[in-house]
Amino acid sequence: MSLRSIPSIVLAFILYNAIVFVSGTTEVLNNALFELPMLSGGTWRFEVGDLIILVTLFLLFAELIKATYTSTSSLVDHGLSMVVFVACLVEFLLAPLAATSTFFLVMVATAIDVVAGFTIGIRVARRDLAIGGGID
Repeated sequence: MSLRSIPSIVLAFILYNAIVFVSGTTEVLNNALFELPMLSGGTWRFEVGDLIILVTLFLLFAELIKATYTSTSSLVDHGLSMVVFVACLVEFLLAPLAATSTFFLVMVATAIDVVAGFTIGIRVARRDLAIGGGID
């Protein structure tokens, strides 16, 4: 098993848990990292929860790119992605500190990773078989 077969989206799961469970409260998600005045006169406030979601989106993008490759490590990656999703689901349902919109969106991203990974993997495998089948 290579390092490539580990789903990178698990980092978002670990990041959330590290921030929230170490602090012991979900209030830390509302802490502003920075504020920018906008031309409209409003102020854009970027919070810790926003950072977690942003990191999750980048990791989801990386996982979707990884899903386009066919190899034995991709099968392990898909299986481990399912494990990460199940862990997120269990934590969301059972841990009071995970009952936030930020964690819900991390969990949804892991679900998208699972479904998209299998869907893209099947489509790529069919294309590879169609290309390979015409060589005979």
